[in-house]
Amino acid sequence: MAVKKARIVIVGAGMAGITAANRLHSVSASKNLFEVCVVEGGNRIGGRINTSEFGGDRIEMGATWIHGIEGSPIHKIAQQIHALESQQPWECMDGNDNKATTIAEGGFVLNPSFVHPITELFNNLMDHAQGKMSTATTKGESGILSIGSFLRQGLAAYWDSSKEEKELKGFGKWSRKLLDEAIFAMHENTQRTCTSVADLLTLDYDAESEYQMFPGEEITIGKGYSSIIESLASVLPPGSVQLGRKVTRIEWQPERQEAMNMENGTCSRPVVLHFSDGSIMSADHVIVTVSLGVLKASIRDNDSGMSMFHPPLPAFKVEAISRLGFGVVNKLFMQLSPPHGGFPFLQMVFHSPNSELRQKKIPWWMRRTATLCPIYKNSSVLLSWFAGEEALALESLKDEEIIKGVSDTVSCFLSQSVEFCNGNVNSEKHSHEYKVKFSKVLKSQWGKDPLFLGSYSHVAVGSSGDDFDKMAEPLPKCSSSSQLSASPPLQILFAGEATHRTHYSTTHGAYFSGLREANRLIQHYSPC
Repeated sequence: MAVKKARIVIVGAGMAGITAANRLHSVSASKNLFEVCVVEGGNRIGGRINTSEFGGDRIEMGATWIHGIEGSPIHKIAQQIHALESQQPWECMDGNDNKATTIAEGGFVLNPSFVHPITELFNNLMDHAQGKMSTATTKGESGILSIGSFLRQGLAAYWDSSKEEKELKGFGKWSRKLLDEAIFAMHENTQRTCTSVADLLTLDYDAESEYQMFPGEEITIGKGYSSIIESLASVLPPGSVQLGRKVTRIEWQPERQEAMNMENGTCSRPVVLHFSDGSIMSADHVIVTVSLGVLKASIRDNDSGMSMFHPPLPAFKVEAISRLGFGVVNKLFMQLSPPHGGFPFLQMVFHSPNSELRQKKIPWWMRRTATLCPIYKNSSVLLSWFAGEEALALESLKDEEIIKGVSDTVSCFLSQSVEFCNGNVNSEKHSHEYKVKFSKVLKSQWGKDPLFLGSYSHVAVGSSGDDFDKMAEPLPKCSSSSQLSASPPLQILFAGEATHRTHYSTTHGAYFSGLREANRLIQHYSPC
């Protein structure tokens, strides 16, 4: 019987897939162990990493930040390839510490003395939820289901402990309590984009403390996040990454087949991949790195017989996929016309979407957006983040609708009392209407893209960190029966940010998961 090298097919050329391929190639190049192939349904590598240009600036349509530089493998690679700095201006190249101007709907500029106490309250509550303030409470004993309910309990306690509410003058129909709640909601909306949840009431409380951050500052990459992917992929042999190859079906063998097919004198490989163009490919091992959104769609298709996996995934895997959360976050870039600097780093404090006090010309999809800011000081490109329903709605809007909606919102905030000097607000009152013009927009559309169907994962209420571990478990599950009766091992392996218990939702989590599955296969083929 002829000896064949193990064929490993990696589905998806994002961070997890390219990292796994890089690691497998680095070992196989010297030991000639594997035949490695990456198949990608799209026309580019990178997955949810997608560096682009807009208004002369380098921007990120997807992954944006290195979340802590101390110990981050992404930061280490960026240093090694000299990608941290660039001659071309790039998104957030001056960090995220620019002084914000906070304005309440109607054009009321809020003094920091109004904003700081609520900001401090919110940050302290999140630090507590994330385990940065040690308590004796054991996991599961808090009785709190969600981050949203915990935050609102904290705000209520703050009000209960506050002195009698003072009368607020000069802020139209805003009361101090309405302002407090609206400032708090602004921070909640920022947290929604950080976690990809449509509503913080669906974000699990107990799991929040398991999430880990690297220490050190958070920075963006001068030459773009795509430079990291391109560096990792650069060592792969030509032709090993195949673009435009969308997998529609993966056939695997949960139980050993009694009669093995023969191909050229060798046993046939246990996994068969079917592609949208009708072609097929066999493999000994498949590393699936598609998004949790794609996996969720796949298990919804089980009943119709259109599932990606045949036979369908086992119950423990399906249940983990179902329980974990996967949300939509989109970015909106807008070019000022004519291009000019001086727009403030604007924090927007809105009336409640259902309030009778709200200004009707502000569209509903803008009301849960926390900020509208230049991508660096004096840039003519502005950026807003959207999550949940608003993020999905943004994908369907025409450019003209977006420009009108944002322009109307800006006029409601900046018309009554603003004059700008280098992005700062002067306090003198003016009666003129502030008009802002935009020449073009660019938006991400992660929710409706069939290759992603969302942005990143979170622990939903009813789920737990255990589900990430189940996501990472390879198939078929290890059997205690004899090797003779067992099906071929490690047929389907899983990688991606939604398979990492402590670094989910991040590029470094995807990176770690790719290494994990590559090392699992390397260990499998290494002599004892």
